Amino acid sequence: MAIVKWEPFGELSTLRRQMDHLMESFFGREPMIYERERWIPAVDVAETKDEIVVKVEVPGMDEKDISVTLSGDNLMIKGEKKSEKEEKDKHFHRIERCCGSFQRVIGLPVSVDQEKIKANYTKGVLDIRLPKKAEAKPKEIPIKVG
Repeated sequence: MAIVKWEPFGELSTLRRQMDHLMESFFGREPMIYERERWIPAVDVAETKDEIVVKVEVPGMDEKDISVTLSGDNLMIKGEKKSEKEEKDKHFHRIERCCGSFQRVIGLPVSVDQEKIKANYTKGVLDIRLPKKAEAKPKEIPIKVG
């Protein structure tokens, strides 16, 4: 008799595959990924010694349809991606592109200088730079030998 290591996440993976198979057999080959009126853009948050960098993927949007606000230690990003007008002579076989409104609230790990925040939108990516306040930056303390 062999001893087998129990892997609880392996059982969850099996359950997920079984649920996917059930959904595919009931609804068709590919289950719907998003609701039609709500979507959540992908966000990356990174920290350097001088700033917090937030990148948000919002392809196909105009900058006027996106708002960025800072409230305390929370960065709020809101927007709405408009759907294309339906054409009467078109019969769609598949619609996967998302539209609708979104809201992301990101808790910032340090205090930032509110007056120096910059946001830039290029090629569908919103790049937000939040410089740290002086007291939030790490300070190296020299050690004296004596």
